[in-house]
Amino acid sequence: QVQLAESGGGLVQTGGSLRLACSASGRTLGSVAMGWFRQAPGKEREFVATISPKGTAYYADSVKGRFTISRDNTAVTVYLQMNSLKPEDTAVYYCAAATVWANSPVESDEYEHWGQGTQVTVAS
Repeated sequence: QVQLAESGGGLVQTGGSLRLACSASGRTLGSVAMGWFRQAPGKEREFVATISPKGTAYYADSVKGRFTISRDNTAVTVYLQMNSLKPEDTAVYYCAAATVWANSPVESDEYEHWGQGTQVTVAS
């Protein structure tokens, strides 16, 4: 079975940076899109970024210019570099692997496998 595990979350001050990582095991995921979502208390899960198997990235407007998604297909790992963090970025961040038919998935139902999440807290 596919397993995804996020790491790298923590507490930072406004303007700081964090780098999240998501490692996959159980099967080869180098041929599918990967994504990051986040969920804050009382809010629905929100799309953050996605990256194609070839490295083409797409970002939510709220993080564009501040976050960078990347992947290492050999290691089956996806990263999210988060710079210029704001208090509104505070959330649990989830890594996800898309279905094989998804090209640039931005909806949660386009993803087949999910990690358990890592907490990111940005102090105001």
